[in-house]
Amino acid sequence: MSLKSPIYEKNTLEFVTVALEFCALIEKAPEHTLFSFTDKAVKILPLLYVKATLLPETEATDEECEPENFITEDTYEAIQHRIATLFGEYDSFLDTFHPDMNYSDTPVAATISESLADVYQDIGDFAALFRRENEEVMTQALSVCKNSFRLYWGQKLLNALKALHVVRFNEELSHDDEGGYLEGEDME
Repeated sequence: MSLKSPIYEKNTLEFVTVALEFCALIEKAPEHTLFSFTDKAVKILPLLYVKATLLPETEATDEECEPENFITEDTYEAIQHRIATLFGEYDSFLDTFHPDMNYSDTPVAATISESLADVYQDIGDFAALFRRENEEVMTQALSVCKNSFRLYWGQKLLNALKALHVVRFNEELSHDDEGGYLEGEDME
């Protein structure tokens, strides 16, 4: 492959940079307060979405040669649990774009933690494959990630962002002088 390969395009490299920042935020969720995590998430998620929309077209991948998955079920569940613990009662939200809404008179509940874990699963696999520095694998990972964005994780990201916005700008939460939530405050 040459430098004209989609894996070397500016938009791909910018997506990789943002994807790595997103993965680091998700992996270090327990190190954050609710405010610091939410504040960073409402900034990184729009960037991730925009950068995904700008990814270059790639040749279709061979269905039989799907790239390796690195984010295991155990990893997914651990990530989801850590984020759920961080958000506590603020984890749940109503998903108005859930496919079951077409057949239901009642709202469908979703969680920030599951939505972010879903995005992390695809982005984490993409990042792990890109780190391999094998051009064929990188191109395949790019194609799979872009397709998965269109079909799945793009909507999950937007759903999570909408819920994160509500938490981030919740006036009922106690705030310190810098806008952060006060440690040890009862957030009911």
